[in-house]
Amino acid sequence: MSDAVTIYHNPRCGKSRDTLKLIEDRGIVPVVVEYLKTPPSVAELTRILALLGKRPAEITRKKDAAEAGIDLATLDDAALIRALVAHPIAIERPIVVKGDRAALGRPPESVLAIL
Repeated sequence: MSDAVTIYHNPRCGKSRDTLKLIEDRGIVPVVVEYLKTPPSVAELTRILALLGKRPAEITRKKDAAEAGIDLATLDDAALIRALVAHPIAIERPIVVKGDRAALGRPPESVLAIL
């Protein structure tokens, strides 16, 4: 697996900016994916979820999902992944991936374990 660090980033989000700064302050130049402009594919998001050890509902921003018309109560995991890819604003952020490990940057310091 690659040693590259990738951050799925929303520059308008304070936690995402803080996490990116934390990574850069350690001398790491991450691959920055502005996931609202370049959403992950179904396969990418499925891989990220596996690395996180989470189900799609656990990385779903409930308010943003509701505003996007995503009904968490009626969707199975596969359908929710497709909905998140179609409406990436509903994906919790930031997510940092390094090799075969991933962490959600909430709080930002939680990504230190995978760096």
